[in-house]
Amino acid sequence: MRRVGNRRHPSSTPMLTVPLRLAAEAALVAAMLFGAAGTLAWGRAWALLGVLLAVRGVGAYVAHRVNPRLVRDRTRLPLHRDQPTIDRVLVLGVLATGFLGIPLVAARDVFRWHLLPAPPSWLSGVGLVAFAAGWALKSRALRDNAFAVGEVRPQHVEAQAVADAGVYAVVRHPFYAADPLIHVGLALWLGSSFAALAAAAPVALMLVRLRLEERFLARELPGYAGYMRRVRFRLVPGLW
Repeated sequence: MRRVGNRRHPSSTPMLTVPLRLAAEAALVAAMLFGAAGTLAWGRAWALLGVLLAVRGVGAYVAHRVNPRLVRDRTRLPLHRDQPTIDRVLVLGVLATGFLGIPLVAARDVFRWHLLPAPPSWLSGVGLVAFAAGWALKSRALRDNAFAVGEVRPQHVEAQAVADAGVYAVVRHPFYAADPLIHVGLALWLGSSFAALAAAAPVALMLVRLRLEERFLARELPGYAGYMRRVRFRLVPGLW
């Protein structure tokens, strides 16, 4: 279960598992990019991977200092025995269409398909900034919410409370709000307008998951219904 209150834990989590997980995820993204492109000579892909490792590495370090147990939990696949089946399906769908799918589609489009005109250079630069900002937002959400695990499930821990400080005082789902920035930003930076449009698939699955999660939290987490009334916007301040 997510979106519950901040709580500090002793820094007992082996920090080594975190960089290993980040490196493994970056290697998987690299495999999607260079495998689909059919070449390693792709400067923008290497730059993207460098930004990914830098932003996620710094973010993980900051979050680990505050919430080490959470950082440890998020090095695992976001599946749990107490997790509803529909959430398992949605998690895997988001990972397949977003984390793996968008890099693969972008690479194929840039080097093979050429389905749409490439974005202008200035927009590609905006894409890289959006990509970095999305991962930074996820890291901030992990820092502000000690119980932001990767799956919808009950968490039987002491002193649970709704997280309503930091980024959670602005929108109710900052972790999800980062996804469009990451997927669309990646596609734009790599030069694929088609992949940017294809990001609608993982974002749509994320929105379904968001609505189901809110129902779960409103039902199971005391105080969450009041939090929904106080913080009106789910993802975008002033819009939705």
